[in-house]
Amino acid sequence: MIKREKYIEPIREFYSGDLIKVITGIRRCGKSVILKQILDEIREKSDNIIFLDFEDTAVLNAIPDEMALLSYIDNHRKESLCYVFLDEIQRVEGWAGACRTLRIRNCSVFISGSNSKLLSREFTKELSGRYVPFRIRPFVYSELKEYGKELGKEVMLNDYIIWGGFPKRIEFSEDSGQRIYLNELNETIILNDIINRYKIRKSEVFKRLANFIFLSNGRILSARSVEKNMRGAGLPCSVTTITKYIGYLEEAYAIATVKKYSAKSKRELEYYLKIYDEDVALNSIRIINNRYDLSHNFENVVYNELVYMGYNLQVYHDGSREIDFVANKGNKQYYIQVAYSVAEEKAYEREISAFAKLDNSCQKIIITNDDIDYSTSTVRHIKFRDFVQMDEL
Repeated sequence: MIKREKYIEPIREFYSGDLIKVITGIRRCGKSVILKQILDEIREKSDNIIFLDFEDTAVLNAIPDEMALLSYIDNHRKESLCYVFLDEIQRVEGWAGACRTLRIRNCSVFISGSNSKLLSREFTKELSGRYVPFRIRPFVYSELKEYGKELGKEVMLNDYIIWGGFPKRIEFSEDSGQRIYLNELNETIILNDIINRYKIRKSEVFKRLANFIFLSNGRILSARSVEKNMRGAGLPCSVTTITKYIGYLEEAYAIATVKKYSAKSKRELEYYLKIYDEDVALNSIRIINNRYDLSHNFENVVYNELVYMGYNLQVYHDGSREIDFVANKGNKQYYIQVAYSVAEEKAYEREISAFAKLDNSCQKIIITNDDIDYSTSTVRHIKFRDFVQMDEL
């Protein structure tokens, strides 16, 4: 497995500190691998290390709760600073209390888990002031390509736009195996991480809502618009419940929401959100006729790449037109339009005209999958194949 330096580098300064290092993210995005890669680095300077994987039933049966965990570590550690790695820690009863105790017993604690429970509101409160979180995401294209090379496979850009960046999916030689894997992952996220976690009684209503949300990536929604859609499908659901369900999807790292910024009022519009899937596979597995949503998936992967680069993103609205992203990092700001193609004149005019009310002091960018350069004197065109190799805009 490739080494994901982008994620490991910011964790290094906390290696020997007493804050609990929490590795978070959607299921199967590579958190456990990163945990083991950190362990390998620390092993070069210390042999006072304990690693426990609670996905292993034998380990969980032997160490089921807080007191058993503390006792095990006391019996297996050395006197000096002990590095403790706890994978799938949410399966241990009273895990938060154990972590709090370990950090005051000269232990540097690293934890990871695949369940939204790991950083749900009540557990965040329990670890308040004692932890530092690190969010891990599925592969971006450069990582996917590197891992594919390690496996002797070439990963094409269109494959990435359709099937995204869950690392294990490219290990399958046939599309059918990949689909089975991604569908099973989707079921685990929806059923185990959300429906069971939050004890949702109207599970079919939630599943239908989740389907609608995953298929709405790259679109601006409000709870009211979702409520109308659900009612039209014969599944009435209150706005309050819809808001709650969308929050569950976000807590499980299945989606991200980007707020709409009004240029007129100079503020974020709280009731309108643009939805992005954590991985576009969550859209594509719901397509049954191979008519994949390339245009919205394309925007979604651009979003994922920009987040990976470290940009803070908003949707820009000037009263009549919207710009897909205002991207901020440090003292730099970019206005970005995303389109799968602007080869047709109407598409070109539509996308370029979004910048019409911005003065020329703004940095304006359009990102497309076209090979022809459509830059103008005021708008910079970045080809997608070049964009996915960039570290900065």
